[in-house]
Amino acid sequence: MANSYRLETLRGTAAVNRLQIATLIGNLSRSAELLTVDIEHEETQAGVRDLSDPTYPVLAQSLRARRDNIRATIAMLENLRTPKASALDTTEREVA
Repeated sequence: MANSYRLETLRGTAAVNRLQIATLIGNLSRSAELLTVDIEHEETQAGVRDLSDPTYPVLAQSLRARRDNIRATIAMLENLRTPKASALDTTEREVA
């Protein structure tokens, strides 16, 4: 048990990281929602909602790409937020 302080430090760091990831996911989700509203506004102004239409607004296309990238980032962060049990067990064995 000489290294028990290291295990507690690792657990505390993991808790802080999970909180930061959750906060980041929340902020990115709000950004994606705002981009969706902006896309809908652009489509309404142009009167075009079909992506294959040549008159589809360029701004809406770029906003869609940005929103898709944010959604991909959120999915990646969701995977990081749920730690694998085996990884935690391995860390605990290494510290002990």
